[in-house]
Amino acid sequence: MEARPEASSTTRPFEVTHRLVLSIAVPMTLGLLTTPLLGITDTTVVGRMGQPEALAGLAIGAILFDLIYGSLSFFRTSTTGLAAQAFGRDDLREQQAVFLRAALSAVGLGLLMLLLAPLLLRFAPELMTDDRAVAEVVRSYFAIRVLSSPATFVNYAVLGFVFGRGQAMLGLILQILLNGTNILLSIYLGLGLGWGIAGVAWGTAAAEALAAIVGTAVVMRQLSAAGRPSWAELIDPAKLKQLFQLNADILIRSLVLNGAFALMTRVGSSFGAVTLAANAVLMNVFMLSAFFLDGLAGAAEQLSGRAVGANYRPSFERALKLTAGWSFAMAGLLGLFFIALGVPMIEFLTTSTEVREAAATYLPWAAITGLTGALAFQMDGVFIGATWSREMRNMMLLSFVAYCAALAILVPTLANHGLWMSLNLFLLMRGFLLLALVPRKSAQSFASAH
Repeated sequence: MEARPEASSTTRPFEVTHRLVLSIAVPMTLGLLTTPLLGITDTTVVGRMGQPEALAGLAIGAILFDLIYGSLSFFRTSTTGLAAQAFGRDDLREQQAVFLRAALSAVGLGLLMLLLAPLLLRFAPELMTDDRAVAEVVRSYFAIRVLSSPATFVNYAVLGFVFGRGQAMLGLILQILLNGTNILLSIYLGLGLGWGIAGVAWGTAAAEALAAIVGTAVVMRQLSAAGRPSWAELIDPAKLKQLFQLNADILIRSLVLNGAFALMTRVGSSFGAVTLAANAVLMNVFMLSAFFLDGLAGAAEQLSGRAVGANYRPSFERALKLTAGWSFAMAGLLGLFFIALGVPMIEFLTTSTEVREAAATYLPWAAITGLTGALAFQMDGVFIGATWSREMRNMMLLSFVAYCAALAILVPTLANHGLWMSLNLFLLMRGFLLLALVPRKSAQSFASAH
C-alpha cells in the first residue's frame, strides 16, 4: 500500500517566493559540496604514506561504504517528506514523533549493521579485489568505520528532520561540523600521529559520532517536552507502516538508479579501456550537475511536503513552478559551463592523450545531462515530499525498462554515442513520466482543500 499523506480539512496558507526557494536550495547545495572535499582529503592523507596498497584499500573501502550507506540514505529523504508535512500542518507533536521514529529506526539499523559486520568483513574485501594486501587494508578500514553505523544513520534522521522543517542553514552547519571535523581528524590522526589508514577511519567514525550527538541535542532543544509523543504514538502501526513503505519505495528507486549507472559502465567496458576511462571522466560532469540540482530538489521536497501538510494547493503549484524554473536555469548554466570549459577539466582529470581525445568527443552528451535530468531531480523531490512514493518507484522501473530498450537499439548502431544518448533518454523519461502524474496526484492530495 502507498504511504499517503495525512488528510486534513484545514488549510494553512503560506507564500512560496524565489527567496524561500533559494534559502533552502543554496545551503543544501553548499552542504553537498563539502562531501567531495572530504574524499580529496582522505586520498591526500593516505596518498602521502607512499603505499599503493593503502590508497587502493581506501578507494575500495570508500566504495563499499558508499554502496551500503548510499543505498540506506532513504532515512534522510523519507524523514524530510514526513517532517515537512507535519510542519505544514503545524503539528508539533507529530513533528517530534517523525524525528523520534526515524532516530530509533536509525539506531536499530545501525545495530543490525554491527551484527552483520563480521560477515561483511569476511567476504566483501575479496569480492572487491584479488590483492591480499589491499584486502587487508579494506578490512582494517571497514572494521573501524562500521563502528559508527548507528551514528551515521542518526545523522541521516537529523538532517532529514531539519531539512523537512525548512532549516537548511542549520543543516549546512551540521554538515560542515561533520565533514570539517572529519577532515581535521583525518589529517591529525592519519598524518600527525602517523596512524595512516586507521587514522582516516577513526577520524570518520569520531566525526559521525560527534555530529550525531550535537545534531540530536540541537533538535531535541527545539522540541517541546510538553508536546512529546507517547510510546504508543511512536509505535503506531499505521505510522510505522507509512514510514517503512516510504523507505522501501525510495530504496527500490535508489537501487534501480544505481543499477542504471552500473549497466552504463558494463556496456561501456565493451568498447575498450580508453572509452571506458573517458566515460568515467565524463561521469564527473554528471555528478557535478547532480550536486547543484540536488539542492533544488531538496527545496522542491520541503516545499511540496509542507504544502501537502498545509492542504494548500496554490503553494504547491507555486513551488512546482519556481523550483522547475531554477532547476532548468541552473542546468542551462552548467551545460554552458561544461561546453566552454569541459576540455580543460578533462585535461586536469587525466593525462592520457587517448582518453582526453575520447572524452572530448563525447563531452556534449555529458554536458547536457543536467538539462535532461533537471526535471527528474525536481520531480523526485516533489514526489518524496508529497510521499507519493509508489508512483515514483513505478515510474523509475518503467524508465529503466525503456532505458534497457534504448541500449539494445542504439548501442549496436551508434556505439558509445548510443550509450550516452540512452542515458539522456532515461533521465528525460523519468522526469516526464512523473510530471504526467502530478495533476492526478495533486487532485487526490488536495481533495479536501477549500
